[in-house]
Amino acid sequence: MPASRRSAFALLLTAAAFSAAVAFRAPEQPPAAPSEPPPLTAGGPKFWKGNLHTHSLWSDGDDFPEMIADWYKSHGYHFLALTDHNVLSDGERWTDAETTPVRKGAVAKYVKRFGEAWVERRTTTAKDKGKDTATERAQVRLKPLREFRSLLEEPAKFLLIPAEEITHKFKTKPVHMNGINLRDPIKPIDGADVTETVRANMRQAEAAGKKSGWPGLVFLNHPNFGWGQTAEEMLAIQELKFFEVFNGHPGVRNYGDATHASTEKLWDIILALRLGKLKMPVVYGVGTDDAHGYHAFGAGKVNPGRGWCMVRAPYLSAEAVVRAMQAGDFYFGSGVTLADVRTADGTLTVDIQGENGVTYKTEFFATMKDADLDSQPTTDNDGKELAVTRRYSADVGKVVATSTELKASYKLTGKELYVRAKVTSSKPHPNPYQKGDTETAWTQPLVP
Repeated sequence: MPASRRSAFALLLTAAAFSAAVAFRAPEQPPAAPSEPPPLTAGGPKFWKGNLHTHSLWSDGDDFPEMIADWYKSHGYHFLALTDHNVLSDGERWTDAETTPVRKGAVAKYVKRFGEAWVERRTTTAKDKGKDTATERAQVRLKPLREFRSLLEEPAKFLLIPAEEITHKFKTKPVHMNGINLRDPIKPIDGADVTETVRANMRQAEAAGKKSGWPGLVFLNHPNFGWGQTAEEMLAIQELKFFEVFNGHPGVRNYGDATHASTEKLWDIILALRLGKLKMPVVYGVGTDDAHGYHAFGAGKVNPGRGWCMVRAPYLSAEAVVRAMQAGDFYFGSGVTLADVRTADGTLTVDIQGENGVTYKTEFFATMKDADLDSQPTTDNDGKELAVTRRYSADVGKVVATSTELKASYKLTGKELYVRAKVTSSKPHPNPYQKGDTETAWTQPLVP
């Protein structure tokens, strides 16, 4: 081999040896740690805003799930559960694209927001109802949660939680509850009466969570919708841990009427009797939207943005949200923001995040251990007993203290079964459940 070629070959061998040495050399020191923690670590518990009751075109909502999730994300929410009736957002589903002006508008907005390439279309022929003719229909595919969630979710910013509104009834009484963080859909089953129907389906949801290994929770929805459940029926539901005290749907009758107790009164009755007579745990209150309509806004419409939960957790995940709620570490509201809620040393303290020009009133509700917990039937003008919640003493859920300060506290005296706080502001709600509503927040009960 000529000398020049031998020199070149030697240089190649030297370069190869050097490269191999670099490639296989053990590092002299470990790589530098990242300057910031990963995004799922929040650096300590904080409040995360979320809605756990919302409907889409997968059932009786009027918009696409991606559009709904995008609305909540852009309005400052951290988590959302799409709770369509008796279905998870999964599988193959197509929806008509041009049957109504609302549907046409929804499709147009969908295309504008996510682009024509994202929107899947087809034309199908369907038989006309009650006729021997058939009509071609334009349809759009509903994408399942597993397909669109990556489009919207962001670590420590926005999370979608799989969920379902388990929708059933006993005779004429609605029986609705939300299963949160489900892996598989729950098919509702019958019970011997309205109470057993609720219990049977709650047991189903709890069993599904244990089977899947996914921590979940189930709460009873809008008990005054269709006057579905009385306080006494709810007291017989041993599995009841949560129910909707505030629901933004204008048809759910949160405030009751002359013969029916409000949902807040139901809460106080249930707390007083469970703690004072039945020696059972507390029931936590939940606030939700129950939104169905996303194209026309205003009082009387079934809109988003009316009720939510503020859950304190160390990071944003479905499991962290569920566990915090199971521990009662959350409040719910319709606009008032609480910078903190503390229950140290037998004292319930709320710190209100005030706004300029807005005033606040904090009321502490309690039932004392010596309160009369007996009840009388509710009757009509002829003295006939009505199948509604019975009448209880005014001492059940009475106001025991009031404050107009941004920081308000109530220290247990040892005489209370529980105490809870409600903060009402002077600020009108921009899209109220009912005309005249102002923004509000509710804490969970503190028990001695």
